[in-house]
Amino acid sequence: MSRMKLLRDNGYFNWALPLMLAFAAVDVLLSGRDLSMMFAELAGMADSSRSALMPWLQRALSVVLLLASIERISYHFAHHRPVPSLPLAWAYIAYWVCTVAAPALFGAHRLVSHEYTYALVIGLAALLVTTQEIGKIVDTVRSMFFALLLLSVLLVPVWPSLVLDSSYTQGLLPGVPRLGGVAPHPVAMGMYAQMALLLLWARPYASRWVNVLAWVLGLGVLFFAQSKTAWIAFFLCSVTMFLVRNAPTMWKRLADPRDNSMGIAVCLGVMVVGVAVLALALFGDVGGAVDNFVNTDQGAQLMTMTGRDQIWAVAREEWHENPVFGYGPSLWDDDFRRSISMPNATSAHNQFLDTAARSGTVGAVGLVFYAFVLMVMSIRYARATGGFSLALFVSLALLSISEVPLILFGYGTELLAHLLLVITLASAAASRVPATRTQPRPAYRTVP
Repeated sequence: MSRMKLLRDNGYFNWALPLMLAFAAVDVLLSGRDLSMMFAELAGMADSSRSALMPWLQRALSVVLLLASIERISYHFAHHRPVPSLPLAWAYIAYWVCTVAAPALFGAHRLVSHEYTYALVIGLAALLVTTQEIGKIVDTVRSMFFALLLLSVLLVPVWPSLVLDSSYTQGLLPGVPRLGGVAPHPVAMGMYAQMALLLLWARPYASRWVNVLAWVLGLGVLFFAQSKTAWIAFFLCSVTMFLVRNAPTMWKRLADPRDNSMGIAVCLGVMVVGVAVLALALFGDVGGAVDNFVNTDQGAQLMTMTGRDQIWAVAREEWHENPVFGYGPSLWDDDFRRSISMPNATSAHNQFLDTAARSGTVGAVGLVFYAFVLMVMSIRYARATGGFSLALFVSLALLSISEVPLILFGYGTELLAHLLLVITLASAAASRVPATRTQPRPAYRTVP
C-alpha cells in the first residue's frame, strides 16, 4: 500500500525526459540512415531515411507526455501544494507567450498548431517538481543518457554507417570518423555525453566501479563526437561545479595562517602562468601564429562559425523586415530554406537571432528577461544543487551562441537541458517552501 501511495505521490513525470531521448534514438534506429549523407538529405540530394512509423510513435509519445504532465499538475493543485517558485513560473509562461503564442497569432506568417502547447504543458509540470520527486527524475534521466551512450558505442562495429560520420573533415582529429551514435547528429551526441557526465558528477551511482566505467564511457563518447561546442561547454561547466563545491573550502585554507600549503601552491601557480605568458609575448610570434591559423581551413571555420555567419545575416534581415512579432513559427521550414538556398539552415544557429527573427522584438525581450531570471536563480541555488544549476545555465548559455536550446515550439532533444534546468531550480526552490511533511535529503551532493 505504501508503495502505491509513493507512486501516486511521485507520478510518472520522471519518465518524460527519458522518453524524449528514447524517441530520438528509435527514430535513428528505424531510419537505417547513413550518417555521412545527413547533409545531403537536408539539401534534397538524397532521400530522407525517416521511417513511416515515426509519426504514429510521435503521436503516442505526445499523448503519454501530456497525460503524465497533466496528472502531475492536477495532483499538485488538488492537494493544495504551493508553486515552488512563482517568479520562475511566471517567467516561463511569459517567455512562452512572447516567443510562441505571439508570433503564431500575430507574426508575418501566422501559423497555429496544437503542438505549440506541448512545451507549455510539460514545462508547467516541470515547474511543480518538488524535493520529493527530483531524485527519481535525475536518476532516470542519468541512466537513460548512459544507456544511449553505451548503445552508440556497441553499434560502432555492428552498424558503423548508422553511428559514424566517415565524411567529416572539419574536426581536430584528421581521418577519424565522427561519432553520432543514436543521437540526431554528432553535436547532439556530444551534448548527450556532456549532460550525462554532469548528472553523474551531481548524483553518482551507488557502486564505485559503475561510476568509474560511466566516467570512461562518457569521456570517450565526448571525445569522439568531436563537437568543439560540447568540449568547451563541458570544460567550463566542470570548472563551475568544481568552484561551487570547493572554492569556499579552498578560500578558508588560503586564509588560514596555520596552513600555508594552499597559499604556496597558488603563488607558484600564478608565477608559472605569468612566466609562460611573458615568454610567449617576448619570444613567440603571436601575431604571425594567429594570422597563419586564420588562413587555414580550421581558422576560416572558426572565424565564420562554420558558415553560420551567413545564416545569422538572413536572420537579422528577417528581424528587420518583421520587427515586432517576427516572421512566425514557420521560419526555417523546408520552403524557407529552399527560398534562401540554405538547405542546412534548420535554425538561425543562435538563440537570440533565431528568437528575434522568428518572434520579433517581443520575443527577443521575452528571451532576455527569461534568461535573466534563469541566471539569477541558477546562482541563488548553486550551493543547494552542488553547482549543478549553475553548470546547466552555463551550458545553455554557451550552446545558445551556436544553437537554439531554449526554443519552445514542440518538444525534442533540444528541450532536454532546458527542462532539466527548470526542474532543478523548481526542486531547489521547493526545499524552501513550508511543507506538510518532512523534506527529504537534497538530491544533489552538496558542499559540506
